[in-house]
Amino acid sequence: MARPIWTPDAVESLEAIAEYIARSSPGYAGPFLARIVDATEMLEEFPWAGRTVPEFHVEAFREVIFQNYRIVYEVLDGRVWILLVVHGAVDLPAQLRKRGIAPS
Repeated sequence: MARPIWTPDAVESLEAIAEYIARSSPGYAGPFLARIVDATEMLEEFPWAGRTVPEFHVEAFREVIFQNYRIVYEVLDGRVWILLVVHGAVDLPAQLRKRGIAPS
């Protein structure tokens, strides 16, 4: 399988996380984001490794948990699409609906 593809929404969510972390720990933001990205690299070979998103119960709609963050992705047409990265305390269904990417 190919390397995971980061959607614009996913990149935007990473940038927001970086900005938030940089407010209190500027030197920690970059390495932390690199570790989030690293957590998705295994999806290249094992796209089904993450669990299904419990709020939706759709087989192709999955997530990888990294510390307090949920990395939401979809396996579609033989590719892994990283859709969003959110803190675990955030209402994930609302965030996905807001962006028009919640599964039906």
